[in-house]
Amino acid sequence: MAAKHRLWHLGWARYGTMANSLASMVKAKGTKFDIVIGIARGGIPLAMVIADAIEVRMDIINVKSYTGIRQRGKPMILSTLTSGIKGKRVLLVDDLIEEGETMHTVLGFLSKEKPLEIRTAVLFKKPWSKFEPDFYLKVVDKWIVFPWDRFETRRIVNK
Repeated sequence: MAAKHRLWHLGWARYGTMANSLASMVKAKGTKFDIVIGIARGGIPLAMVIADAIEVRMDIINVKSYTGIRQRGKPMILSTLTSGIKGKRVLLVDDLIEEGETMHTVLGFLSKEKPLEIRTAVLFKKPWSKFEPDFYLKVVDKWIVFPWDRFETRRIVNK
């Protein structure tokens, strides 16, 4: 089964460099945000780096959609924010956009809270994505094994 999947193993050092690059890109744009929201699980570390760089607080929203490598279910919101976002400028962050369903689901959910503006940022975008984030670093067609996914990916691939 492992031969079927083109994997890119991303280590912590490279991840940190890329996260800082995206944070610098967001900061250089000059858009002011009131809060950064990370989509759990992969958006949390990136949201922490960006929120620190632009000096705003962060929150998280927990969404589940993947069931395996390139196997997805309908995105479900499992838990939501602890902060109010009404009238706020929000930066919504995730590690990557595969097709865009998770981002569309979360944007729809957050829009009900009447924020002033929501922008999006991800490290990676897949070439087949139907969603165009406001900020991203790279288009990648491989399955990315993030540092926090190493053992989980190994279990899935070796089934």
